[in-house]
Amino acid sequence: MPRILLTNDDGVDAPGLLALKQAVAVLGEVIVFAPDHNWSAAGHTKTMHKPLRVEEVTLADGSRALTSNGAPSDCVALAVLGLVEGPIDLVISGINYGANLGYDITYSGTVAGAMEAVVNGIPAIAVSQEFVRDEPVDFKVAAAVAREVAALVLARGLPPDTFLNVNCPARPARVPPEIVVTRLGRRVYRDALVRRVDPRGRPYYWIGGDPPTGIPEPGTDVGAVARGQVSITPITMDMTHYRFLADLRTWPWTEHLMVEDNA
Repeated sequence: MPRILLTNDDGVDAPGLLALKQAVAVLGEVIVFAPDHNWSAAGHTKTMHKPLRVEEVTLADGSRALTSNGAPSDCVALAVLGLVEGPIDLVISGINYGANLGYDITYSGTVAGAMEAVVNGIPAIAVSQEFVRDEPVDFKVAAAVAREVAALVLARGLPPDTFLNVNCPARPARVPPEIVVTRLGRRVYRDALVRRVDPRGRPYYWIGGDPPTGIPEPGTDVGAVARGQVSITPITMDMTHYRFLADLRTWPWTEHLMVEDNA
């Protein structure tokens, strides 16, 4: 019976995590180990400057879960390092409240949970749900998609150093939604610096701005979600730019760098 570890970056009480747990429970033994608060945009964090604490909590459906003051990647690491006994066959991170498309994967705590699994040699999936401002979010479709993707990964496996980044549209073009395999697209960020002053007259700052958009090119995750399709993108941890390697080797590098001693 497969053992599936679930985490997220919205916190252990997030409705997306509960929907994911209930959907994949039919596939095997499910262990939930998630942060005790929101870690959105935390990236691939590794907590080394403070102690990590772990507690057992009860989810809304009455089932038990583990929670930590660490990031999603910390939760996966703690589980793998021994706080969860026995082997882990698959890690699923999500369902995130908000899409993780294109360059988002470098910021995403959800994606970081999947990355940490891959670092430890475990197949992984990151699942995210697009939302539309001022509209309710329903995780049912994303949960069903996650269950199907998880079943296929358990049956077929993934290449080494690879995880799947799954994004579900807020408004599917059809139900059940069409699933397409994509490459990463290009996000367009509209960040703005918000300057304020505290009661003592000291400045402080927020990074604000409008939500990101994207360039909906055909074949990309951004384009697929914009068309109401589910996007599945295989991500490799090897970020080497192989096509540029040969060109880079032709640059006029000196055989030895000479450092002038001005002492």
